[in-house]
Amino acid sequence: MRAVVQRVSSASVVVDGATVGAIDEPGLLVLVGVTHNDTPAEAAKLAAKLWGLRILHGEKSCSDVGAPLLVISQFTLYGDARKGRRPTWQAAAPGPVAEPLVEAVCAELRALGAHVETGVFGADMKVSLTNDGPITLILEI
Repeated sequence: MRAVVQRVSSASVVVDGATVGAIDEPGLLVLVGVTHNDTPAEAAKLAAKLWGLRILHGEKSCSDVGAPLLVISQFTLYGDARKGRRPTWQAAAPGPVAEPLVEAVCAELRALGAHVETGVFGADMKVSLTNDGPITLILEI
């Protein structure tokens, strides 16, 4: 699994003109990509990493301060543009494999006590955010 994590002051995701997920306070925006051999164990490991990641102000984590997370599926994180001008998506897991694992990340976060907002898997989403810092990390699990 791969995730791009941004510390944000606020973030939201809109589908078909309607806001489907939003955080209006400091927290994390997490874009999650899944590849073919990812497992529920890796989803749990990613969730634990996100919950305890100390990148909020004062080197705090979401678990320390109860900060919310907005988690959005992002198959393009496994795009490969090393050759030519058009990326390939061969490393991205297909929807039937990826969707349950993105949902597992969210479920694990909630089980840890997190407030989690989400996008809509496979939808054309408009994501807005105010990156705080800016701080952006790439996590590989």
